[in-house]
Amino acid sequence: MQLNTLKPAAGSKSARRRVGRGIGSGLGKTAGRGHKGQKSRAGGYHKVGFEGGQMPLQRRLPKRGFKSAALKFNAEVMLSDLERLGLAEVDLAALKNAGLVKGSARFVKVIKNGELTKAVKLTGVGATAGAKEAIEKAGGSLA
Repeated sequence: MQLNTLKPAAGSKSARRRVGRGIGSGLGKTAGRGHKGQKSRAGGYHKVGFEGGQMPLQRRLPKRGFKSAALKFNAEVMLSDLERLGLAEVDLAALKNAGLVKGSARFVKVIKNGELTKAVKLTGVGATAGAKEAIEKAGGSLA
């Protein structure tokens, strides 16, 4: 195999459609655009969502809801994850190294899901009320 003999697979490349080049091509005269109207003319087309002057759907429906941009920096960790991790002191860096939270996470909260038997000291990590209770019952603390 040489560079000068390389070719695309048979049938993978097809010739560009040359419209308006005579009756024999099958795409002459109106060039596949039909007869008259805005869509047949050069530069003539409507914008996305345009409904011929009728109030468009995106403007007829009410605005609703809000999604905070800060949500992508939040992460959750379960009590069962802390149990499996087996560290005495847990902070954001330790959770990132263990792969329990994404690298982009800035705020982490422990949620009460699963059991915790080992004493764990959390620094710079939040916890729900139920998770805090479970951590303290196991002999751990939050800082």
